[in-house]
Amino acid sequence: MKRILITGAAGSVGSALTSKLLGADDNIVCAYDNSEDGLFNLYNNNEKNSRLRIFFGDVRDYSRLVDAFKNVDIVYHCAAMKHVSISELNPFDAIQTNVIGVKNVISSALFNNVSKVLFTSSDKAVNPTSTMGTTKLLGEKVCIDANRISGHNSTIFSCVRFGNILESKGSFLHIFKSQYERKLKPTLTSSDMSRFFLTLNDAVDLCVVAADHMVGSELFILSMHSAYVTDVAKYYLNDLELEFDIIGCKPGEKLYEELLTEQEATRACRYNGMVTILPEDRNSLPLKIRSKLDKYDLCEKADQKLRSDQNMLGLDQLHSLFNNSGE
Repeated sequence: MKRILITGAAGSVGSALTSKLLGADDNIVCAYDNSEDGLFNLYNNNEKNSRLRIFFGDVRDYSRLVDAFKNVDIVYHCAAMKHVSISELNPFDAIQTNVIGVKNVISSALFNNVSKVLFTSSDKAVNPTSTMGTTKLLGEKVCIDANRISGHNSTIFSCVRFGNILESKGSFLHIFKSQYERKLKPTLTSSDMSRFFLTLNDAVDLCVVAADHMVGSELFILSMHSAYVTDVAKYYLNDLELEFDIIGCKPGEKLYEELLTEQEATRACRYNGMVTILPEDRNSLPLKIRSKLDKYDLCEKADQKLRSDQNMLGLDQLHSLFNNSGE
């Protein structure tokens, strides 16, 4: 039996991950979040499951994390400020949650000798132009670097990097649907905007598989589909004649996203259905990790497209994107 803790457990990925892990083996799943309503709903949805533990707390609160991490085997760190526009308006708070929060999770895990910590990041961390993307990039770097400073502690740290999750709370599809139902034109910054997409199931599966296979310091990515946002909206709303209200780019927003940098691509390989970015400096890592990274040396080099505006799905191909979606 494993004791697993999920930060941000009331969020889209966190709640789906909680449900999946409660259904696997005899896991005890600790749901940690700063949303009382979110935890209440999570508890009610799983009230018959005696293996769910509810923890109200914020990742900014180090002492609360230390208490929550006692006897925990695996931590999935999903808590974050994720909206670009909100982070642009509140950059200090984005740093407190997305950077200092990661540091608090790392320190608490080391203090309690947690076996594994998996940090969930975003493709907005690649060549970031926004506060949110920049904080996610720093979060990745802090998490990967934690392997170097862990010393004789057995805790290992790795990351996963998501694209846009179709069913996530506050996603553009839900906003478009609300506007469409009110007979309004969906608002869009540019008709040229493209994004990488994955389903909520894909995001959860990536977390679980990455946690199972991680040896420390890897950054895992799925080979995701990309498409124009306009095409995804037309498919989702089943209106091929859909018109948009083009309002111009918001602060920090990019017309396209990237899955990995050109430099990262030189040390990326394909492993177990994932694109795996290996650490830049293996020699600085403890032997306990360095020796296990050898398993990737014979893997196929990842021939991965870098940008969401390359090799995109057309309208007639979008069924493959929504095939496993709950939408």
